Amino acid sequence: MPNLTFHGAARQVTGSCYLLETHDNFRLLLDCGMHQGEDAVDVLQTERFPFEPETIDAVILSHAHLDHSGLLPMLTRKGFKGPIYCTTGTRKLLPVMLRDSVSLYESDLKRKNKQRMERGETLLEAAYTLEDVETALSLCQPGRYQEALPIHKDLRLTFHDAGHILGSSIVELSFNEDGKSKTLVFSGDLGNKESVLMKDPALIRSADLVMMEGTYGDRNHRDMNKTLEQFEQILHETWEAKGNVMIPAFAVGRTQEILFHLGCLHHAGKLDPWQIFLDSPMAIEVTEIYDECMQLLDPEDVKRLRIEGQNNLQSFLPQLEYTESVEESQAINEVKSGAIIIAGSGMCTGGRIRHHFRYRLSDSRNTLIFTGYQAQGTLGRILVNGVKKIRMFREEINVAVRIETLGGFSAHAGQDELIEWLRHIQGNPRVILVHGEEDSLLKLAEKLRHSYQIDSEVPYLQDRISF
Repeated sequence: MPNLTFHGAARQVTGSCYLLETHDNFRLLLDCGMHQGEDAVDVLQTERFPFEPETIDAVILSHAHLDHSGLLPMLTRKGFKGPIYCTTGTRKLLPVMLRDSVSLYESDLKRKNKQRMERGETLLEAAYTLEDVETALSLCQPGRYQEALPIHKDLRLTFHDAGHILGSSIVELSFNEDGKSKTLVFSGDLGNKESVLMKDPALIRSADLVMMEGTYGDRNHRDMNKTLEQFEQILHETWEAKGNVMIPAFAVGRTQEILFHLGCLHHAGKLDPWQIFLDSPMAIEVTEIYDECMQLLDPEDVKRLRIEGQNNLQSFLPQLEYTESVEESQAINEVKSGAIIIAGSGMCTGGRIRHHFRYRLSDSRNTLIFTGYQAQGTLGRILVNGVKKIRMFREEINVAVRIETLGGFSAHAGQDELIEWLRHIQGNPRVILVHGEEDSLLKLAEKLRHSYQIDSEVPYLQDRISF
């Protein structure tokens, strides 16, 4: 009888990692994600796998976001040598994600070790290096959507489009147990149907066990049309106030969606003459990958780009400037008004957005727009919660900017969409809710039970089930 152990993203959003053990002791991980929201150096110093990495036979990766992929280099460093199965889109994004992550980590580690040296403390060793990233990338075996891949005896893997980001997948595993066919479905992160560029999440016909995410299991997103009206209004009001706009950028997915909507406003004659800066080398690289992979995106949105006579997101928005170098980024500080600055990171845990905060948070003419989920403990969540002062770069900074949250831009399915997706699955499957804060998952479980008579389970970390 197969066993499933929940080593991450159980009653929490980050660190997706689940261990599946078949009857013949084939051991595979569904995702190998990093716990985000805290200082990466501190987290990685205490990170321990609750299993021996060298005993893992394979990894199946739902998508490239770091909370699903970020510990792959550590896994290889500690002895994992098996294949990493993912989609072709994920394989294109993964080098960008992992190389950027290790670069930031090594920079932070160097800074902390300098401080420790000054205090006479023992220096910290790196949890993983760029070499480990390259090893992990070399193990990737990409596959296409809807293609059944034999990965072990009677065990077959099929990826379906999850509609979350480029390459994101719903994982379907089919295998035989005591002569009977069984199917496990892991939703990965399910996309929001109203998001642009992505296709709708694929519907699954049947399953025996479903692991479904519940990031927004307790609520639905705001109507997209109202969100776009709010976005347009905020931009115009800030323009009239002679201010600037800062948008913390999720480099994969959200940045490309924001650029698309800004381009639509421009072509509709509804965008003031802003200077628009994409101030994130990672987001720039990812946007170029999106431009290369138009065949994987929603055909109606791609058609919209081509109707306007454009071939990619950058040319769709003529005011857009890519600022790749540090010098180009610093030059944005000379723009006193009329700048829209899209910069990493999305939850403000690092990256160039924090440098823009240093110069612009204390000016009430400016606006800070959050377009995605802000995890507990992140600077983004602290700002959303209304803090009046923050400390960065050994300085105390007043928070006087206008702060707005645009709920409709989420790349995750809301409660109704999650339930609709689940109800399409036949076979009365056992339902496990994962990848959500505890309150969100419990409210989703209650809604399923009372409104649809669907029983579900909300496991704790390290819980183990058989099915």
